Amino acid sequence: MNTAHTANTANTANTANTANTAILHGLEPREPGYAWGQRVIALDDLLNDGSYPDRPEDALLAARGSVGEIVNIGYAPDLNEPVYLVQFVDCVVGCLEIELVPAPPGLLPETEELE
Repeated sequence: MNTAHTANTANTANTANTANTAILHGLEPREPGYAWGQRVIALDDLLNDGSYPDRPEDALLAARGSVGEIVNIGYAPDLNEPVYLVQFVDCVVGCLEIELVPAPPGLLPETEELE
């Protein structure tokens, strides 16, 4: 392979990455779609990604259909996405909006604790 071509390709890739990063950093943070205290349902099985070192990797943290409550909202700047800490029965799990759906009103009484 031509060394000059390789260097140009690397420079082009670095320039593209820098441009994408600059554009991403210029974005306003996306507003959360859900609120603290809101009840939500897991759209898929939520597995341990290493966040719980006392549990096996890929252990089930919350099954699809589990109801949880949003207890905190953060932000992932590299994704320009809100991150929700959701209290499920056994643990708190960090979730993106695409992993959740709002629980319909009346599914559980708002005063009922998650058991």
